[in-house]
Amino acid sequence: MTKHPIELITSVERRRRWSREDKERLVAACFEPDAVISEIARAAGIHVSQLFRWRKELCQIEEPRIELATTLVPVIVSETAPPGSPATPEPPTPSHPRRKRSDVTIELGRGRRIRVDSDIDTEALGRILDVVLGRR
Repeated sequence: MTKHPIELITSVERRRRWSREDKERLVAACFEPDAVISEIARAAGIHVSQLFRWRKELCQIEEPRIELATTLVPVIVSETAPPGSPATPEPPTPSHPRRKRSDVTIELGRGRRIRVDSDIDTEALGRILDVVLGRR
């Protein structure tokens, strides 16, 4: 017969309080070569999910905030025909059968998303994403 350690909780509150040092020690053990996280959690008397939560909290790296610069770009509005050119309407182009329009939603993380038409120009989309993600 094997003996298992038993923890007796005598206070009214049933939760254990773990010091930061204890959490750091257990999380550090997870990063050891050949570490088995379920065994580390079992030895500490906690659930594996608790150990993963501590690891996420203690190893969280702050993402640098990207400050997007606002740049105003001049816009020139012109008529369909420049002044001085003959105002002859172009013949209508032969119509193509219309495709059913579909949208594509791109999740950028942190609650940000972009919705574009599925047949958007890929170069234009790349430029849009560069600006939104602060790569330019």
